Amino acid sequence: MELLVRALVDRPEAVSVTAVEGEHSLVLEVRVDPDDIGKVIGKQGRIIHAVRVVTKAAAVRVRKRVTVEVVS
Repeated sequence: MELLVRALVDRPEAVSVTAVEGEHSLVLEVRVDPDDIGKVIGKQGRIIHAVRVVTKAAAVRVRKRVTVEVVS
């Protein structure tokens, strides 16, 4: 996840991913530089939607519900 987001932004050193784990769910908070939020979200949310789809597909193996949130 972090590698995927780092490839999208201008300041990859500012990217951090924090995982908050529950019993049946996992929330991934992606922190980026405020100038890079638009690049992570994309036009009409297409890029963040694709990131969420890839993450959810990977989460099927661990049988958890994954939510991805972008935070500045």
